[in-house]
Amino acid sequence: MGLSNTESFDYIIVGAGSAGCVLANRLSENAQVSVLLVETGGSDRSIFIQMPTALSIPMNTKKYAWQFHTQPEPFLNNREMHCPRGKVLGGSSSINGMVYVRGHARDFDEWQEHGAQGWDHQHCLPYFKKAEDWAFEENDYRATGGPLAVNNGNNMQNPLYQAFIDAGVDTGYMQTNDYNAHQQEGFGPMHMTVKNGVRWSTANAYLKPAMKRANLTIKTGVQVEKILLENKKAVGVEFFSGNKKSKAFANKEVILSAGSIGSPHILQLSGIGDETTLMQAGIETQHHLPGVGQNLQDHLEFYFQYRCKQPITLNSQLGPLSKLAIGVRWILFKTGLGATNHFESCGFIRSKPGVEWPDLQYHFLPAAMRYDGKSAFDDHGFQLHIGHNKPKSRGWVKVKNANPTTPPEIQFNYLQHPDDIEAFRACVRLSREIIAQPAMDAYRGKEIQPGEHIVSDEDIDAFVREFVESAYHPCGTCRMGDNSDDMAVIDSTMRVRGIEGLRVVDSSVFPTVPNGNLNAPTIMVAERAADIIKQQVLPPVQATVYQDEHWQTQQRNNAPKRTIPC
Repeated sequence: MGLSNTESFDYIIVGAGSAGCVLANRLSENAQVSVLLVETGGSDRSIFIQMPTALSIPMNTKKYAWQFHTQPEPFLNNREMHCPRGKVLGGSSSINGMVYVRGHARDFDEWQEHGAQGWDHQHCLPYFKKAEDWAFEENDYRATGGPLAVNNGNNMQNPLYQAFIDAGVDTGYMQTNDYNAHQQEGFGPMHMTVKNGVRWSTANAYLKPAMKRANLTIKTGVQVEKILLENKKAVGVEFFSGNKKSKAFANKEVILSAGSIGSPHILQLSGIGDETTLMQAGIETQHHLPGVGQNLQDHLEFYFQYRCKQPITLNSQLGPLSKLAIGVRWILFKTGLGATNHFESCGFIRSKPGVEWPDLQYHFLPAAMRYDGKSAFDDHGFQLHIGHNKPKSRGWVKVKNANPTTPPEIQFNYLQHPDDIEAFRACVRLSREIIAQPAMDAYRGKEIQPGEHIVSDEDIDAFVREFVESAYHPCGTCRMGDNSDDMAVIDSTMRVRGIEGLRVVDSSVFPTVPNGNLNAPTIMVAERAADIIKQQVLPPVQATVYQDEHWQTQQRNNAPKRTIPC
């Protein structure tokens, strides 16, 4: 449907991503409300998006993802880091790894402690439950019947998955059957957003069921140039498609859901942000809001790789004929290795005594390979993706000029804070201890990466600076806060401070990054934001959460079965 300069809608949502699709569905539930959803990207029908095992392809494809890169990162040997963001219906939920992690309950209590009133765990839990269709039995923490399918994929058929969990227990950590419920800390099965063998993005879960509604208009191939303002009130958006420039007007509100890079960039293009940043970009300041683009956070991780003594890993499935067979089976039956993201077991632990809740996360993969899907070496292997999930380093997103097609400058300042460096030393040493346990004896071969010669603090630091990668979890650039916080961009109802009729709803609003992948909390935020807009917020739910009573003095619960020098 083409748009003229005179069309108006009650709500205009910018970005059909993890949050935007949720909002489009929930706001259009009221047939009396008209909703326009605009998205730069296009259709998500590609087999490479819908087939879970092909996850590395859309992430690295310009058609489906903004291929952002950072400025040279000063604490990572001046490396320019890759920062892909979804540019397709479903946004980053259509290009991500489909891992479902809510985060620890204390992550959301931390949000409230940072001024995001009403965003503690007891207020967020009802919306995690509202969103999901859990594959197993309902309880105080999990629910069925929601739009978002959550399960364990192929149910850990490869024996390496369980061996990794057992190794964690051998090391003195606990086993957890559901890290998204009472107890995150420990080792157990990992959950994914896959339904009947298909990626269950927010486009599939939320948007497609709503497309038949007459009050929802979806426009793809649209680049938003700026938010239209009148006397510090958002009244619409200006955008272009091809060479045609158009406007759409909002009777009620404009909602930015363009993500942690896109939302602050659009605000800045509209003259909303730090006046010095705007002046340097040649943009007239409409509203000085210094926190826009600040507080940028992300998770880093590296691969801990080992050779495998048994020929049971996915490395034997990476040749063209094997990939063809996997693809044909998936096309015909939506089963087999094509129906999983292959991250089917995991672990959440604390890096040292005195850490209150888990800050390290493991994704286990029964293969030794790179993020682009290529083999790491010509043999069987397995790897742990390990990273520090509560970084203290902070970066920024800054508009370069008034041209909306010019990518913004991005600087994460990864490993700027010394505590982040210390945590990655723990990642190396604790990982070696886990894989050295008896449960891995039948499988553990030679360490490939980092390599057994990487032992000292200096060696580990050098390895991390050279090989660490983004886990693709940027957030925080339009963070929530209260009126006493000059750097807060939005209030607890998602309204942009000082601008009427404008909200931001996506991962950019997170005050701090949770301990886990970001898709689940982004969907939760959008679910709750929709109810805030509709003024029908669910009541809080009380649910107990496990915390080691000796967290101040011990890093884990029990002594390991086997210790190694490190």
